[in-house]
Amino acid sequence: MPARFEGHTLRRFDGELNRLHEEILRMADLVTEEIQLALSTFQQPDQETLARVNEKEGQVDRLEKIIDNAITEVLATERPLAGDLRAVMAFSKMVTDLERLGDEAARIAQLSTRICSQEIGLTGTHMLRDISIMGDHACSLLREAFEILHTLDLERAKALLASNDLGKEFCTSFRVLTSYVLEDARNMRYIVNSVMILKSLERIGDHARNLAEYVVYMVSGNDVRHGENDA
Repeated sequence: MPARFEGHTLRRFDGELNRLHEEILRMADLVTEEIQLALSTFQQPDQETLARVNEKEGQVDRLEKIIDNAITEVLATERPLAGDLRAVMAFSKMVTDLERLGDEAARIAQLSTRICSQEIGLTGTHMLRDISIMGDHACSLLREAFEILHTLDLERAKALLASNDLGKEFCTSFRVLTSYVLEDARNMRYIVNSVMILKSLERIGDHARNLAEYVVYMVSGNDVRHGENDA
């Protein structure tokens, strides 16, 4: 248990915060598995893998409800103040981002299945490579965010927020896609699906940054959302 979750007059509340933290981490593990499965559909685009992604998505949604109910109970019965209230509110926001990460994973899997059902020429091969590279970067950023979530490490959270996001990579890939459309309008359907996947990957990076922002808020009390990084 992190030290900041210990030492309350009512030791029961230590346990409540710890339990919420553990449930958040369990949800993060489920989301990680779902995203990895979703990205694997580019190598193995079959209905079985898609069904497994949807199954994980259902588990994430159910856990979201469980954690929301637990947070409501803590707020009603323990009436936390100061840092304890910040922790509970941050957990509540984390749950929302984790659920949306699951949504993005399901969207990627569905779009990937559509793309791989089409005939893929040289353009498609190049685009899949770009998606794979951006997917690796998004997953790396998310893994770091989940590690920060586990350790509640303020300095690592600040470092993640100071790093470059995936926006530039998305813009670069989008320009390349535009050139493919100009070369051959028949690429349009394939490219639209590819853009939607890239946008989902960019959102995964955004959610990873959100999680780091919530850790900064929880630990330091500074609200650094929207670039107001005064931590």
